[in-house]
Amino acid sequence: MEMYNGYHFWGMHFIWWFFWAVMLFWIFATPYNIPGQRRKKDSPLDILKKRLASGQITNEEYQQKKTMLESDSAK
Repeated sequence: MEMYNGYHFWGMHFIWWFFWAVMLFWIFATPYNIPGQRRKKDSPLDILKKRLASGQITNEEYQQKKTMLESDSAK
């Protein structure tokens, strides 16, 4: 006596295939900056570059602070 009668992938099996397809799509298609997700913190130089790009500091201030940061990291 054949148990599935040739309909092995339908019924509950179809639901599980659909579930795993949705899970894989969700894992690989969601953006990486999910709120609450741990991220690498920005370095001081990255923060300085962002401040220059947003116009909070001038290019001269950027150069001064950059040399200061580089001299501190060389020690």
